Amino acid sequence: MARRSPLASVLALVALASTLASWWFRSCQQPSGFVSGFSAVPRHTRVPAVAMQSEKVDAIVASLKELTLLEASELVKAIEETFGVDASASGGGMMMMAAAAGPAEEVEEKVEKTEFDLILKEVPKDKKIACIKVVRTLLELGLKEAKERVDDPGKLMEAQPKAKVEEAMKLLMEAGAKCEIV
Repeated sequence: MARRSPLASVLALVALASTLASWWFRSCQQPSGFVSGFSAVPRHTRVPAVAMQSEKVDAIVASLKELTLLEASELVKAIEETFGVDASASGGGMMMMAAAAGPAEEVEEKVEKTEFDLILKEVPKDKKIACIKVVRTLLELGLKEAKERVDDPGKLMEAQPKAKVEEAMKLLMEAGAKCEIV
């Protein structure tokens, strides 16, 4: 039998703790059989499908069964902080598969940037009117909106192709503005 990595063991423990906490929460809500449509017969507990393999695991499971919801929540937080993992339910079994496959740092791909932002840094007072005209043309804004954008420098264009942003920067620099591409 292959040994698990410590991270996979921790993730399994976190998943077990969150499952136990949700089970305990549901079992504490005793709905009335008449109103909810549930049977008034007490529920039977499930017999575990997996046989325990060691006394340590048996002891851990026994102690987890005795935890209150608050204690289970504290346990999950402590495991997250201690081992630097995220116990959110969205990952589930896939997180354990990814952890067993190997660290994510080894699989680093170089991603080429395709979208750029144009940031207006500064507009000299004597070039303000020319810059307002360029901003109106580029962004198809009214006079008031273009003036507000020029008076309060910041992002003019967001997530645009490089050619479009470079052309806009060229026009703004010809009008006298200082800007940069990010």
